[in-house]
Amino acid sequence: MTETIETTNPATGKVLAEYPIQSLSDIDREIERTGAAQRTWAALPVERRAELIGALGGVLRERADDLAALVTAEMGKPLGEARAEVEKCAWNCDFYAAEGAAFLEPEEIATAAASSYVTYEPLGVIFAVMPWNFPLWQLFRFAVPAMLAGNGVLLKHSPNVTGSAKAAEQACVDAGLPAGLLNVVVVDESRIAEVADHIIENPGIAGVTLTGSTRAGGHVAATAGRALKKSVLELGGSDPFIVLSDADVATAAVHAAKSRLMCTGQTCIAAKRIIVEESVADAFQKAFLETIASMPVGDPTDPQTQVGPLARPDLLETLERQVEESVEGGATLLCGGGRIDGEGNFFAPTVLTDVTDDMPVLREETFGPVAALVRVVDEDEAIKVANATEYGLAASVWSQDPDRALRVGRQVESGALFINSFVSSDPRLPFGGIKRSGFGRELGAAGLREFTNLRTVFVAK
Repeated sequence: MTETIETTNPATGKVLAEYPIQSLSDIDREIERTGAAQRTWAALPVERRAELIGALGGVLRERADDLAALVTAEMGKPLGEARAEVEKCAWNCDFYAAEGAAFLEPEEIATAAASSYVTYEPLGVIFAVMPWNFPLWQLFRFAVPAMLAGNGVLLKHSPNVTGSAKAAEQACVDAGLPAGLLNVVVVDESRIAEVADHIIENPGIAGVTLTGSTRAGGHVAATAGRALKKSVLELGGSDPFIVLSDADVATAAVHAAKSRLMCTGQTCIAAKRIIVEESVADAFQKAFLETIASMPVGDPTDPQTQVGPLARPDLLETLERQVEESVEGGATLLCGGGRIDGEGNFFAPTVLTDVTDDMPVLREETFGPVAALVRVVDEDEAIKVANATEYGLAASVWSQDPDRALRVGRQVESGALFINSFVSSDPRLPFGGIKRSGFGRELGAAGLREFTNLRTVFVAK
């Protein structure tokens, strides 16, 4: 009997579908299939590849309602957010269809040669390990530029969003990309380390990218390093959201709440540590709690819902443990604090204050609707608190004086800095972290070139 994995609706606990697990020999054949598709694809002029990437954006828009419903059913994201995710994927296709070919143009460099320049050439098949929180966006933000550059993609997605992965694969085929260019493999999660090593070590794999936990990223990076293959990692975050004394407190509070509760708090770039100067802390706390209370929790298919269930029961249990241990350690609970009774993986939006570095809500990454509110005496302490983490994904600084905000923000260790805005990704801008939040970049010209051979060409006189 073939082993299978199940996808389950986190709002109801009902099984959605079953998918057969592939063996190592099955996966080896899929690598060969993707390699053949990649060679066909790479032989096309980049302008033709760009046209087909543009067509992919059109297919995604045509299927936006169905794709959004599938994402919501598989991982519980509110339907409005799921629709926005599909549109963002289509926008990503639009951007690279219009601008990507120019990013890959050879660059002339003046030397003593008759001609000397660098080219950006595809590497081959890239193995992608992707997370469930943005089932389509996390995939397409890597895959669209990687494929435009002439690469193929072998995808190992999170098992709970296998349907979304398969839908993405079909959208590529229906847009006119070669069958197998984006190829989904279904893996037994109990053997994921073994299977990932097997795939990375396969000669048909040229590079690897992972968006996920720091633990998983370390394993993948080590295997890729031993195999001498390029890797890009986008890992966890514990992003600081710094509110300075001269900030527009009401606006900052609304954005902090939206950032923390987006995707039910299950995103690496959420505002997880909210650091506020003491002089405005009371006003900010009041506005923040009011905004949190105004965001309805419930059925993710209800248009009024802004906070849905957590994607899996184990995530609910982990978050509950992190909050309980923090409260036991002396944190003050301002709202929420535990799971919501009834069916589904629902956790009440939670705000804690009086937190210290030894508490899980600051020491660990919290993946759910839990915010830690930290009061500081001045901007110097804000910078110190912001940097007191092993993560360095992104940071947000709020002040009505942009120069002050930039001065403070530049002292915070992160791969991205946002002034008077919560953190988000944009196809036009490179995105990625430092420290234990990973390395390499996605999006922008830099992301397009990550999985290319930057080749030097020298033609003597």
